[in-house]
Amino acid sequence: MARTSKENKVVRTVAKARKPARAVAEKSAVRRRRASGDTPYHHGDLHEALLKAAERVLEREGLAGLTLRAVAREAGVSHAAPTHHFGDLTGLLSELAAIGFRQFGAAMAAAGASTTVLPEKGVASAKAYVGYAEAHPGMYSLMFRSTRLDYSRPSLHEASEASFAGLTRGVGASRQEQISKESLSLDQAAAIARAWSLVHGFTMLLLDGRLSSILNRLPAGTSAETLLDAMLRPTGGRPPGM
Repeated sequence: MARTSKENKVVRTVAKARKPARAVAEKSAVRRRRASGDTPYHHGDLHEALLKAAERVLEREGLAGLTLRAVAREAGVSHAAPTHHFGDLTGLLSELAAIGFRQFGAAMAAAGASTTVLPEKGVASAKAYVGYAEAHPGMYSLMFRSTRLDYSRPSLHEASEASFAGLTRGVGASRQEQISKESLSLDQAAAIARAWSLVHGFTMLLLDGRLSSILNRLPAGTSAETLLDAMLRPTGGRPPGM
């Protein structure tokens, strides 16, 4: 028997009341994306949309909040979608870290290309290193603190190797010599490790708020960048260890 219009209205009301909580959560994620100016993914680019959603979750909630379910909610898709595209959380984190290393390497390369003075290239790259971490603290932590990355994945291996090559070029420019990342002399290896330790250590202290005790004792208006610049430009020549 055909339902009356009144019966149909009751059925629709009951169905709406029984809508699963996860559907409501996904709808809320879509609304958040639209409010922030992000557009929903289109058919065919869900993989990219999931990575962008993962980056937003990472920067907003940190590594602890980055789960497959959180990414699915942020992207406004089913909870099975991230698993289908990345296999598991390690797969997702590894692909996301690969994006971070590419962005990181591009930032240092652009900074190095901003000057034609060889010693200045290394300084510019070092500042870009710290600047990227400040602008993307969640991504930086994923790249250098997470133990769940799978470096056997081609995308992550290639991106991290390219990033290291950029660091090598920066150190080589400061020393005014060509350095091959495939074959290093002990002196070259020591220079790379020294420069990396200095900049990475500074970055971690800065992100963790541990430099405040030093900055608070400096003249008013002295920034972390000013402090880094002084560290990279000691009296008498080239940046330390570079």
